[in-house]
Amino acid sequence: MSETQQLEHPRPHPARTIVYMITGFVFRLVQFVLVVTGIAVGVGTAVVWVGFPILLATTSFIRWSGDRERSWLKTMLRVPLPPVERRPYEEGQPLLRRWMVRLSDPTTWRDLAYLMAAFPLACVELAVGIASIVLLPMAIWVTPWLGWLHGELGVALLGPNRTQRLEQKAERLQASRARGVDAAEAERRRIERDLHDGAQQRLVAVAMSLGRAKSKFDQDPDAVRELIDEAHSDAKLAVSELRDLARGIYPAVLGDRGLDAALSAQTAKSPIPVDVSVDVEPRPPAAVETTAYFIVGETLTNIAKHSGASEAGVKVWRTDDHVVVEITDNGHGGAEVRPGGGLAGLADRAATIDGVITVVSPVGGPTVIRADLPCQW
Repeated sequence: MSETQQLEHPRPHPARTIVYMITGFVFRLVQFVLVVTGIAVGVGTAVVWVGFPILLATTSFIRWSGDRERSWLKTMLRVPLPPVERRPYEEGQPLLRRWMVRLSDPTTWRDLAYLMAAFPLACVELAVGIASIVLLPMAIWVTPWLGWLHGELGVALLGPNRTQRLEQKAERLQASRARGVDAAEAERRRIERDLHDGAQQRLVAVAMSLGRAKSKFDQDPDAVRELIDEAHSDAKLAVSELRDLARGIYPAVLGDRGLDAALSAQTAKSPIPVDVSVDVEPRPPAAVETTAYFIVGETLTNIAKHSGASEAGVKVWRTDDHVVVEITDNGHGGAEVRPGGGLAGLADRAATIDGVITVVSPVGGPTVIRADLPCQW
């Protein structure tokens, strides 16, 4: 996922937004007064050293207020703010040195910028929040959008800065690539095992049958005929196993006719009824199609084996830069991602192209498994 997608958030609930707007005004007012007064008094009295403790206390209050605002935004406005990393300082450092470290930390200044911008915004939000209690249309349509805009301000000022977001993205990519390598290695071992146990054994049997037929060619024509028939049967079985193996690597219908036809053919073989809806125009890259195809196949196999479902649904659609795969079933639920489990395998497969798997499966069902697969990485 891109760094901007990591910080996307839905519109908040109207009631929670109204509560946030009205109660938040009191906190913003206290924060604004204490911060402005602390900075003004601290700077004004710094010449006689009295201002330094005041500035130190004000800096600590700014950082504390920033952390509380992050928690408050997550709780009330559903803003998914990632944790921020503050500049560390060594234990045992003098108090003045710690203060200098805090002042040199960009996060401190971003906290201050948010607190200064939040107070005038809170004045507007207070009026909107009070009006929304009386005016239902404003509560339904205007208030959530204003809360969403406030969340965007929080993301911009209280979220990680660009350097931290790039570092987090690099860590996610490194982890996803490692999981992709593991998934590819497991796939290689599976293909190797299938070749060794299946087609290779068939071809060895064909060679042995033909060798025995060659040795008896002049003495026993009837036995030669039987050996050739046996070799012919083994050769057809070997071809069938190789065809199945190739289909498991990349199905021909997927390359020729696309994801819609491939998923329709795949779900037709499911032991339970599956409703399929596919809308992925323009056609996504081959790697995305392949990943989506196998995620659907493996999920339907797990549903048939473990869920107790009587029906399932597969819905695939495309946004501007993602293909979204959503598989639902009416089974007993309780599915979760466990290390080494089937869902962990799906997550590893999606991670090969920096995709993300989300599982919602309350006990009693229904289960929803969603894959967000980027078309650019």
